[in-house]
Amino acid sequence: MATSIAPWSEIKPTALLVLADGTVIEGQGLGASGEAVAEVCFNTALTGYQEILTDPSYAGQIVTFTFPHIGNVGTNEEDIEDLTPAARAGAVGAIFRADVTDPSNYRAADHLDAWLKRRGIIAMAGIDTRALTVLLREKGAANAVIAHAQDGNFDVDALKERAANWTGLLGLDLAREVTSGQSSTWTETPWVWEEGYGNTDEENIHIVAVDYGVKRNILRLLASLGARVTVVPATTPAADIVALEPDGIFLSNGPGDPEATGEYAVPMIKELLETDIPIFGICLGHQMLALALGARTLKMHQGHHGANHPVKDFTTGKVEIVSMNHGFAVDGDSLPDGVEETHVSLFDGTNCGIALTGRPVFSVQHHPEASPGPQDSHYLFRRFANLIRRQHGEPALAER
Repeated sequence: MATSIAPWSEIKPTALLVLADGTVIEGQGLGASGEAVAEVCFNTALTGYQEILTDPSYAGQIVTFTFPHIGNVGTNEEDIEDLTPAARAGAVGAIFRADVTDPSNYRAADHLDAWLKRRGIIAMAGIDTRALTVLLREKGAANAVIAHAQDGNFDVDALKERAANWTGLLGLDLAREVTSGQSSTWTETPWVWEEGYGNTDEENIHIVAVDYGVKRNILRLLASLGARVTVVPATTPAADIVALEPDGIFLSNGPGDPEATGEYAVPMIKELLETDIPIFGICLGHQMLALALGARTLKMHQGHHGANHPVKDFTTGKVEIVSMNHGFAVDGDSLPDGVEETHVSLFDGTNCGIALTGRPVFSVQHHPEASPGPQDSHYLFRRFANLIRRQHGEPALAER
């Protein structure tokens, strides 16, 4: 089935999205030229497209934006979430409803099209993203090829074959592709209006962050706790982490199949669990912790991607609106004895948080650091700090 969508129905398409089932969707290309095979998902956030596209958790994916106007505020050098931009960690493709206009924002440094080219992201505009979203909602996240050629010449049969033959994200360890190449120290603190980013002026605790594809704003919020943050690669042995004498260990977000990453991450986390060091995980880090504790993970039908997801925190009884980005989830029914379910999605009831009973260990599926998204869950970073402070016999911080 081929689809040609207004406003360019009479203009030769310069971009195609070819799904594994043979569906061909035509549009106008922008960003990098070429083709990429990946999984197509949709994101419902209204803002933060630059943060979304640079989130390493989107490695191996093409993001369809349900909000129709993307690019109006341009791009800048501040709203980037991947730790190593040279590695181009993040989404490989992007799909927009409307054409990208010239930027109109005081923070804009460049046009989105130029920025996409520099990042090597293939994009297309001018398609009915509502129809594509419905298709993904009903049939699930789809394997596909996104292609952009300025002359509009495509070998459609070859693109169909490539999309159909791609095995998908199951079994892919993408954390190795986006993790840091070496250890580093992080000191930057969150952005402040008219001031920009700051730097921590105190280091009361030491946190080691295991980088499975960590977002910068996570590290900023850890630094804002008065922490010296050491970022280590995903494959760092547990003994090397303990040798750094951390007061707390953070397991980061990241892309790919958690079971594949778990082949090396789970044994390391099991060793860390034998210590009394407080542990906090987010997203893939949450899934890694759950696997290490004996639970299972599963591939979701369409995943959760957006900045408007309701999650209930059973420890407080409150409902938060949170940022989500994951295509795999922890199977809540597989949680073993001694592991408490602390958070749950109010959209579909999937697990969004766990805690180890009687131990300073917890994790959440959603992104409490936002970027983009609401800040309802920032308290989780203070909760982590309080686990550390309790170990030191210090008074707790206010979590709200």
